[in-house]
Amino acid sequence: MDAATGRRDRLADLVASRGFIRVRDAAGILGVSEVTIRGDLSALEVGGDVVRIHGGAMPRRRSDAEHTIEQSVTVAADAKQDIGIAAAALVSSGQSVILDVGSTALAVAVALVGRTDLEDLSIITNGLSIALALEPALPRFTVVVTGGTLRTQQHSLVNPGASTFLESLHADLAYIGCNGVDALRGVTNVNYPEAEVKRRMMLSSKRRILIADAEKLGQSHLGVIAATSEFDVLITSEKAAADQVERLRATGLEVHIAPTTRALG
Repeated sequence: MDAATGRRDRLADLVASRGFIRVRDAAGILGVSEVTIRGDLSALEVGGDVVRIHGGAMPRRRSDAEHTIEQSVTVAADAKQDIGIAAAALVSSGQSVILDVGSTALAVAVALVGRTDLEDLSIITNGLSIALALEPALPRFTVVVTGGTLRTQQHSLVNPGASTFLESLHADLAYIGCNGVDALRGVTNVNYPEAEVKRRMMLSSKRRILIADAEKLGQSHLGVIAATSEFDVLITSEKAAADQVERLRATGLEVHIAPTTRALG
């Protein structure tokens, strides 16, 4: 085995064990330049071992594989509709709102469009699907898309580019979606690049609202967005387990259970 092959094997093991590794960290551990590490990661990506993302790499094959937004909208659809309506009820005319990507954020967008009383609303999003869903509300709403690098799974715009735009903003509200909410591990996302942008969205807003259906509670994933205490409120669905809700409230997070919008019977 030559030196390059051995080093790449070690690098692949580091990526697999850590879930994500930055180029500069790998260079320090393996005692080579960042240029060499970038070349090694490119070779590992061609071989199907890793996926290159901004600043580093993550394993290609993960048990918590990311769904497309088209797949996600069919999961817990009623619950997401309830969350969307409850979330949209917190918005007032004249406000500025950052709206994240994902199927729950899409439900918020649809609910905002349905609020015909809202005027002069500015909505900033990094989701192409979100922007299109908001289009029927023009010109009552001003819709701004962040720019950035396109990801196909969520039709989202990420770094490089998205965070730079968000740094120039200070919105009234930010609605942040996720794949996991856990009292100890915090708020997390399957996809690391999107987690980076979600963190930036939080820093660019006065009030931070987490939107997550009951299935997300107690789950944790690769990309850490923030501790639960960094959010002002969580809006979740009525099937949320009582013990999970109590654990989250114990961290100081306000938890709001969205009421169902459908007739029982």
